[in-house]
Amino acid sequence: MIYTEQHLELQRTVKKFIDTEINPHIDAWERDGIFPAHEVFRKMGKLGLLGINKSEAFGGLGLDYSYQLAFCEAMGEADSGSVPMAVGVQVDMATPALARFGSDELRREFLAPSIQGEYVACIGVSEPGAGSDVANIKIRARRDGADYVINGSKMWITNGTQADWMCMLANTGEGDIHTSKSLICVPLKTKGVSVERKLDKLGMRASDTALLHFDDVRVPQRYRIGEEGRGFVYQMVQFQEERLWGVASTLRWMEKTIDQTIDYTRQRTVFGKPVLENQVVHFKLAELNTKVELLRSLIYRAAELMMRGEDVTLLASMAKLSGGRLARELADSCLQYFGGMGFMNETPISRFFRDSRLISIGGGADEIMLGIIAKHMGIFPGTRRKD
Repeated sequence: MIYTEQHLELQRTVKKFIDTEINPHIDAWERDGIFPAHEVFRKMGKLGLLGINKSEAFGGLGLDYSYQLAFCEAMGEADSGSVPMAVGVQVDMATPALARFGSDELRREFLAPSIQGEYVACIGVSEPGAGSDVANIKIRARRDGADYVINGSKMWITNGTQADWMCMLANTGEGDIHTSKSLICVPLKTKGVSVERKLDKLGMRASDTALLHFDDVRVPQRYRIGEEGRGFVYQMVQFQEERLWGVASTLRWMEKTIDQTIDYTRQRTVFGKPVLENQVVHFKLAELNTKVELLRSLIYRAAELMMRGEDVTLLASMAKLSGGRLARELADSCLQYFGGMGFMNETPISRFFRDSRLISIGGGADEIMLGIIAKHMGIFPGTRRKD
């Protein structure tokens, strides 16, 4: 996949926005443990950045996924993983299923204002007892007349203290755990919704994350996305865009981290010569840079499949697995070359070290990705190779 001048112009717009509206405030937002999502998203909405590949009928730009990927990569110019993650929730985690399967009425009510940046969205899948084990979520939405009445909790919710609505996966029936769930748009100002607590995290500290509780929360059944009982399938489809966002948005940040390490080790002198002049150092950085480019190629290949309407589950899982592990290797190696300064919060590598660790956990842990890959290979118990 090759970016055209139009793709590059989009990336320049994103970089300019980040340089003026995000990076100057990152340190303060990190200290506060939150960034002003409504303010930032409204500005992004006015630039058309929150609906790049969404339908023009609901305020999007109607472009193909290659432009969304270009946007995602450009978000790696941010000096923190927090804001790109929060934006990713808005555009590629909480809204893809709504955009694809929701009724026009539902899309006008929730998707259009999310594209404009008037609404902040969050995705509600994980629970205190069910993270990567999506099929075993416990929250229930029972029918009562024309409504659903929702009871339960959702955990590790990005944007959770500020969000206007949640794309929630909930049990709406009995029987098979894969056909008894639905995706529901839940307004978070509804009676019975409470933010139990804002969570204190190792990294991604400028992004608010919350535990939310739902106590007899009543929403109309028309807020359901698509067919009842198809929520698990819809969420599995939605996960693929989430996983690609998670790794693609770190490509540029990984490259910046390598560049910062080169600059520092060129200046840092140990035993009479710059650290960078040690072959073990510059060979390792060359190897890491090569791995970043290989990851980019894998992501681009997955994107091309997505643009053709093909299943990207295997490649997205491989990309997420590879990206998470590469980020950990890169963060550890580069921090080591910074020496004592790498352990200081004032150094960018320490933030990358903390923030990037989430890639191997959020949106499906490494072990889940390995299971998916093994199933496609036909070596997972009870499966045959998918050709």
